[in-house]
Amino acid sequence: MKIDIYSDNDSLIASLKKGDEKAYAYLMDTHYQKLCIYANSLIRNLFAAEDIVQNVFVRLWEQRIKLKSDQSLKSFLYKSVYNEFIDQYRKNQSLSTLEKSYFDALNAVVLDDDTETFERVMSVINREIQNLPPKCKEVFILSKKEGLTNAEIADYLKVTVKAVEAQITKAFSLLSASLEEKGRTILFLLFGHGKL
Repeated sequence: MKIDIYSDNDSLIASLKKGDEKAYAYLMDTHYQKLCIYANSLIRNLFAAEDIVQNVFVRLWEQRIKLKSDQSLKSFLYKSVYNEFIDQYRKNQSLSTLEKSYFDALNAVVLDDDTETFERVMSVINREIQNLPPKCKEVFILSKKEGLTNAEIADYLKVTVKAVEAQITKAFSLLSASLEEKGRTILFLLFGHGKL
C-alpha cells in the first residue's frame, strides 16, 4: 500500500521534496493534532496554537526542497512550532529572561524525550487533574488552564483569595504525589508559573 512508504522518515522526506501532496497530507494527518496540543501548552490559546501549527506546515511545504534526508521530521516540526511561538511572542511583547528560561526548559523536556513520552505524560497529567476533588479541580482549571487570577477566581466562586490559594496548593500537592518525576517536571513547567 502506498501509504506505507510514508511511515519511513527518509521516504517521506524524499516524497515531500518531489512535491507529493499525499505525503504532505500524511504528514499533517500524523502530526497536526499533537503539534496543536504542544503549541497550546506554550501559548495557552487554542486558536493561536492552530495558527502557529498551520504556519509551520505552510512554511515546510514552501521550503520542502531544503529538507535534509537524514533529519527527523517529527523533531523538525516540534522545533519549528517552538521557534514560531517564540517569534510571535517576541512580536507581541518583550520576552523576559525568566519567561525565556521557562520556555527553553519546556522545549528541552519535549525535545530531549521522544514526543510520545511527552504526550503520554500529558495524558497522565490531564487524567490526574480530572481526578482531583471537585472544588480543587474547578479552581485549578480556572487558574492554570483558563488563566484567571486568584482574585478573579475568588470573585467568580464567591470565596476568599486565601481559599483559592489553598485549593491551588492542594491541587499541586495531590498531583505531585500521583505523578512520576517526569510528570512532576512537566506539570510545574506547564502550570507552575501563573498569574497571582
